[in-house]
Amino acid sequence: MPLTLLLRTGDLKETRKFYESVLGFDAFDTAEDTLTVEKQGDRLIFTELWGAPDGFSGTIYFTVPDADHYFTSIQDKVDVAWPIQDMSYGSREFGIKDCNGYHLAFQQQA
Repeated sequence: MPLTLLLRTGDLKETRKFYESVLGFDAFDTAEDTLTVEKQGDRLIFTELWGAPDGFSGTIYFTVPDADHYFTSIQDKVDVAWPIQDMSYGSREFGIKDCNGYHLAFQQQA
């Protein structure tokens, strides 16, 4: 069953620019004051509707076909949380912080 997360943002325009220009996601307006970003079937929705501050205590994982190539293509444009590395649980991955402060990880299964 697919999972879609709805996350808070204070600036939809900045979020669209980051996900499209930096990460290479497709972005499109969905409902009023919401933005959907998508890459290879994975999807996040951002909204300005709630008055609560941005926040999330976890890490959002995306699976990519070539983690090294993707890391090389974005590493100079993002805030790297951890560099590309082989993990003890069998994936090759790296992590970043997005423009809203959310942690995103991009993994390639071994």
